[in-house]
Amino acid sequence: MDQLEQISSIIALTMGVAWASGINLYAAILMLGLLASSGNLVLPQGLEILMNPMVIFAAGVMYLIEFVADKVPGVDNGWDGIHTFVRIPAGAALAAGAVGDVDPAVSLAVAILGGGLAAGTHATKAGSRVLINASPEPFSNWFASLGEDVLVIAGLWAALHYPLAFIAFLVVFIILMIWLLPKLWRGVKWVFRSLKRLFSGGEREAPPSLNFRMPEIDRFNKIKDDDSADH
Repeated sequence: MDQLEQISSIIALTMGVAWASGINLYAAILMLGLLASSGNLVLPQGLEILMNPMVIFAAGVMYLIEFVADKVPGVDNGWDGIHTFVRIPAGAALAAGAVGDVDPAVSLAVAILGGGLAAGTHATKAGSRVLINASPEPFSNWFASLGEDVLVIAGLWAALHYPLAFIAFLVVFIILMIWLLPKLWRGVKWVFRSLKRLFSGGEREAPPSLNFRMPEIDRFNKIKDDDSADH
């Protein structure tokens, strides 16, 4: 393995476990533990504890619980709220463990980056679930939950086997996440204001415009409309 492949593999694994932790921590731990214990993956020394049968069993039990809780509207929001205090530090710890035996300053820097990435993916997941649960039908919730499980497994598999492709995907994901989070936050605030009005007997507030259009397109359309009005 040349130096570029080695560096890309380390980056993909460290940021991959942090990214996956923000979406489904227990699926990430269970997948890595099973792959390593079956001889299909060599974990860095800092992550070898994931091979322990007790860790695999605990991750499996928690994954089954999350699999059910994550598909019940309302329950999934509470579950996400509690796991704000679990997924983010776990993502930081897993990222630091995945980088291997390095200088403590490097390990701390990786933990900070991993924790930030886990926080971002967790916020995106939790915020989107609040908006999805504003819909009365449960099917979108189930599809979103199953899609997240598949995304975590497929993403970690890509990080392990195609690190450069995963890094490219992660860069695109982070850009989209930065663009999407403010819009999700406006939507979440509207949901909670609507619930407050509902329980206080007030009128339901009109939903905000999340404005998923690109601003460049909006400016182009405005200029075109102005030109049409002049003529």
